[in-house]
Amino acid sequence: MKKNIIWQIVAAFILAIIVGLIFGERASFVQPLGDLFLRLIQFIIIPLILSTIVVGVTSAGDIKKLGRLGGKTVSYFLVTGFIAIAIGLTAGYLFSPGTGADVSIDEGAVTSNETEGVVQTLLNIVPTNPIEALTSGNVLQIIFFAIFLGIGIILVGEKAAPVKHFFDGFAEIMYKITGMIMVLVPLGIFGLLAPIVGEYGASVLLPLIKLILAMLVACLIHAVVVYGSAVKTFSKVNPLDFFKGIFPATAVAFSTASSAGTLPVTMKNTQESLGVSKETSSFVLPLGATINMDGTAIYQGVAVLFIAQYFSVELSFAQIMTVALVATLASIGTAGVPGAGLIMLTMVLAAVNLPLEGIALVASIDRILDMMRTAVNVTGDASASVVVDSSEKNRDSPAA
Repeated sequence: MKKNIIWQIVAAFILAIIVGLIFGERASFVQPLGDLFLRLIQFIIIPLILSTIVVGVTSAGDIKKLGRLGGKTVSYFLVTGFIAIAIGLTAGYLFSPGTGADVSIDEGAVTSNETEGVVQTLLNIVPTNPIEALTSGNVLQIIFFAIFLGIGIILVGEKAAPVKHFFDGFAEIMYKITGMIMVLVPLGIFGLLAPIVGEYGASVLLPLIKLILAMLVACLIHAVVVYGSAVKTFSKVNPLDFFKGIFPATAVAFSTASSAGTLPVTMKNTQESLGVSKETSSFVLPLGATINMDGTAIYQGVAVLFIAQYFSVELSFAQIMTVALVATLASIGTAGVPGAGLIMLTMVLAAVNLPLEGIALVASIDRILDMMRTAVNVTGDASASVVVDSSEKNRDSPAA
């Protein structure tokens, strides 16, 4: 069954490319298939996040173990995030995508979105109304609420047992519904990808081909070298088995350009194909879908250097370090939705005094770049769950 879904996804990719190239912009006639899939994903994501995080927290059993799990997860995200930025900056220097780029700035494409400061972003994690957070789909606030709900259940103890059992059953229901929706993954990928292929022809891609290649190479290196090495070194998992197991989630991430939207598929793949416990995946993956943005960090490094090269601006070492720091901080709390990386880029450009008009240079192909960075983000979430779960299992197992 797992092999079948992988081949179905590959076939959907190939068919989407063929249909997109043949029909061009008219390939949008299959868009309803993609929209249906996205709506089904959105239909389950909020109750899935709430129930699984509560279960993940209560399964820890004590606050000390929960703190250890959180510490390992965040540490992994920070380390791989810094490595991702370094790889992105290196790719930007090696490919020099902005040097001699034959592309003009479309003033209408310059974003005017305001970005909040880091302090305000962190404050916004705390919901003033948890019910409003649930109805508006604010993922980070929902995670905050779910974590504290789980902690409260642990501290109350026996009297809160009925609430714990409710969320256990609720989570199982959501897992089952997720499995039903997984059957439609190939159809959803076809419906999402074909119109994108039809929209982006050679005339749009060729002037920025160096930028696309720099991003692609950086993403592949980070995924294969960093994630492959991490799962092999810390979890003794064959990297090929890891990438094969997470492939459906990576494919959905590439098609939807949404880490949060891919979360149900990521959770199912890590549990069933990679053997990660529900306790770990329920905690690590929703958190990763919100704060682990390695692909976006790579994008920041490549895009900033592209824009600097286009405007013939030489960045100092201090500015490069600023890019690394701001990109890391900006990724915390960034929504795992399409286009979020472009908003982050505004903050990074402002921090190193580069023209904000440079955003218009990459806006025309941002969707393509977004698909790449989201695929890396989701793969990184899965690698974190594998590494953290292995660490917890080794700690809990008796010494030989």
